[in-house]
Amino acid sequence: MRAVLLFAGLLLSGAAFAQDASSGNSAKAAASEWLALTDAGSYGASWDQAAAVFQGAINKPGWEQALRTVRMPLGAVKSRRLTSAQFTHSLPNAPAGDYFVLQFATQFENKSSAVETVTPMKGADGNWRVSGYYIK
Repeated sequence: MRAVLLFAGLLLSGAAFAQDASSGNSAKAAASEWLALTDAGSYGASWDQAAAVFQGAINKPGWEQALRTVRMPLGAVKSRRLTSAQFTHSLPNAPAGDYFVLQFATQFENKSSAVETVTPMKGADGNWRVSGYYIK
């Protein structure tokens, strides 16, 4: 009986790991698609694809202006490498939910070393959308 319970526990923990991995892959894919929009200078489209929380924090013209001011001067992306991915249910000043905080080591044409933090959030519809973006 004890062996059966242990086996069932291992199966359940394996299923949870597989679900986290699947969610992580979906979150990373959403972040990559969203980053492709910003890389292409499609700032309005990146706002359109963002999470409602993101859109509620800044309006579309404000977002477009912010990226023209901050992102455009950096130039084209020369390289981008995922350095960390952390799942969490809570973030400061954000509603409870499912989030992945993804950090990328990015080299831009005019900035050789930057850290981009992209935070996809799982929506009520089950889709992941970017809820935060920071460049340091």
